[in-house]
Amino acid sequence: MEAAVIDWLAAVIKIASLAMAAWCLVSTFRRRPMDTWHLIGMGVLWLLLLGQTVVSAVLLVGGERPAEMVTFIAYLATVVLIPPVCAIWGLMERTRWGPAVIAFACFVLLAMMVRLEQIWDPSLV
Repeated sequence: MEAAVIDWLAAVIKIASLAMAAWCLVSTFRRRPMDTWHLIGMGVLWLLLLGQTVVSAVLLVGGERPAEMVTFIAYLATVVLIPPVCAIWGLMERTRWGPAVIAFACFVLLAMMVRLEQIWDPSLV
């Protein structure tokens, strides 16, 4: 069975998520609202997640199947929706808590990427 979650891409997504979370936490502690650079960072993270989604969709269409298909698709759809929704929420919150929303979302993305890998290949658990 091929891996729907490409190892190097998953690693880049996890590192980018952690970097964004750390950056946003620093902004939160410095009492800075979300700015354009935070949005650009979330955009890059979102593009990486879209790439992962395309790879997974191609493998699913090609006949590969995870052990829990519905759960995998639900996680994949949620992972793609989190960055734009949280970026909008963070932008609307014009206090220091805007970047805190993004930091929380990035930690959630990290956990969800790990879970996507485990759902596709249960031997990783």
